[in-house]
Amino acid sequence: MKRFNAGAPRQATDGARLSAAQSLVQRTLAQHGLMPPPDGSGTSPMPALPSLDRMLAQFAGPGGAAAATPDAMPVGATFESDTYTCAAGSRAYRTYVPASAAQGLTGVIMMLHGCTQTPEDFAAGTGMNALAEEHRLVIVYPKQSRGDNAQSCWNWFSRGDQQRGRGEPAILAGLAAHVGGLHGIGRDATFVAGLSAGAAMAVILGEAYGDVFAAVGAHSGLPVGAARDVPSAFAAMAGNATGQARPPQIHGPVRTIIFHGTADPTVHPSNGEAIARRAIDAYAPQSIESSLTEHRAGRQVNRVISCGPDGTAIVEHWAIEGQGHAWSGGRTAGTYTDPTGPDASAEMIRFFFETSHSDQ
Repeated sequence: MKRFNAGAPRQATDGARLSAAQSLVQRTLAQHGLMPPPDGSGTSPMPALPSLDRMLAQFAGPGGAAAATPDAMPVGATFESDTYTCAAGSRAYRTYVPASAAQGLTGVIMMLHGCTQTPEDFAAGTGMNALAEEHRLVIVYPKQSRGDNAQSCWNWFSRGDQQRGRGEPAILAGLAAHVGGLHGIGRDATFVAGLSAGAAMAVILGEAYGDVFAAVGAHSGLPVGAARDVPSAFAAMAGNATGQARPPQIHGPVRTIIFHGTADPTVHPSNGEAIARRAIDAYAPQSIESSLTEHRAGRQVNRVISCGPDGTAIVEHWAIEGQGHAWSGGRTAGTYTDPTGPDASAEMIRFFFETSHSDQ
């Protein structure tokens, strides 16, 4: 049985990028009295802790402010707004129901946007609504409240939003089950995917609510338990997770597909490797691995596939050479997208519905 090599050397560019990220984190935290300045001088009282979303803006880079250009909808399709409320709280959301639903729906995908994004932006950038028409899928786009996070980040780093039965996981899982129930779609055809903070929340949902979601798609995200507060969140984003992640909260096996750019300056690619390792250890410790190196849409892709005894792909990890913090194969109509590279949206849908892997 082959396993991920956690000790593989990183490229020099990764080391330089990590060093710069660590320096910026240290300077930022020093400004707020959370650690000594880089030169070791001076002390200051600790003021109120700034929110992660405001600090994240320093890392996010360009692309977060542009307005999305929505696709024209086919006649018969709907993209409606609503609000879901449960004991844990409420969130607004949009639901895309394709015109092809008249032929019978096949599944539901919950799409969790990244920081500074909106449901409309994320829909435009991922192109998921067009794929929904092709595959007869309902797509639900929850909207993070600015009252809960000023930059619209999902609170994956907060202890109160990392487990079953409380906080954002409870709200989002309840919303997914609600939408599935409205359309007669059960757990086996209900999936969740996200970008960055949305991906970090998606893997939390996969562990905490495996009885709601059958598979997870994580693009440029972080593993469950990588952080417990703002400082540890930035350490994890820079590739230096602190503390010890708690054991998985397993509520049914959840298959996972991961995409991460090797040149991601915001969330270090080691986090994608950590998501894959955790998923394998939790759901398929006796899996059989195969590694593929291929070129997709102008980019080299290193893909590691872990299959169960029946040949079903349990985990796929795509490392995309030279890609930054952006949705692979995305559309320029949305933010944080990279049109070059494999189409992450299409590959996620393929993985979600795949029952066996034929490339072994």
